[in-house]
Amino acid sequence: MRPNVGAARFGSAPASPLGSGSLSCKRAVPDGVPPSCSSRAEPGRMEWDVLTAHEMVVEIGGIPIRLLTRDPCFRKLLEDRYNGFVGSHSRTGAALEVDLVPDGRVTEADDVTVRLEDANWVIQRNDFHATWDPRSRRGSVRQSPNPYSIDATLRIVHTLLLAEEGGFLLHAASGIRNGTAFLFSGLSGAGKTTLSRLAPADVTLLTDEISYVRPEGSGYRAYGTPFAGELAKVGENVSAPIGALYFLAQGIENRIEAVGPAEAARRLLRNILFFAKDPSLVNSLFDSACRFVRCVPAYRLTFYPDERVWDLIR
Repeated sequence: MRPNVGAARFGSAPASPLGSGSLSCKRAVPDGVPPSCSSRAEPGRMEWDVLTAHEMVVEIGGIPIRLLTRDPCFRKLLEDRYNGFVGSHSRTGAALEVDLVPDGRVTEADDVTVRLEDANWVIQRNDFHATWDPRSRRGSVRQSPNPYSIDATLRIVHTLLLAEEGGFLLHAASGIRNGTAFLFSGLSGAGKTTLSRLAPADVTLLTDEISYVRPEGSGYRAYGTPFAGELAKVGENVSAPIGALYFLAQGIENRIEAVGPAEAARRLLRNILFFAKDPSLVNSLFDSACRFVRCVPAYRLTFYPDERVWDLIR
């Protein structure tokens, strides 16, 4: 049975700071943001030729998006925020104009809303208002001068891009061992960050919070992301084919149990991040989740928080 669109739990993350993987709001300008970033730009749409002097490319999951701003200090803030994920200045088709406004409420929407208007996506929260044209893959965001707003916009734009090709963002830690990626899925408190901290030296950490999943051939590939959780450490910008999906539970011993496709699909759907209540895309995500669990083995991983749990992950 397909999920009821109005009740779909895609992206229904618990309220927590944006740095821990949700889309809750931090309106204050963070430490280290120069004062000029908080009042440089006038409200309103910017001209592309003016912005190109302060552009940068952020490439996540192999998908580059140009960010264009007329504030050089904000560009430097973004370079620091997405260090390791800054790509070349190729004329990629996907782009976002960033228009800075003085700190404070930009809209009256306390929670994230994503809706389709005249074939364009409208994305907003109280600290930003964005539009995204899925045909041209271009958009704009009017936001307060902090990295949390653009971070939220990028996550949502990537969920829309991934939904078109059968991929998704997932509440999951992930790491690469011996050339294979493993996903460890669960909502807040399941143990994603704990398992990431316990990872041995031969594991390359992709993320402790938000995993990036794309179809590849007959399987799937996981990519590193800059979306950190409690570990407060961005993942490595590398990728590998996915070998297994583990649903986390903490217990008094370490054990692994196979999970059947039907249960795996239900669990997976609970942990996919998606904010647009669009029937077509929700149905596509449902199909993508079902295909994923047919291609990737799923397990329940009960673990005691010590490093020996990684002896089970091969």
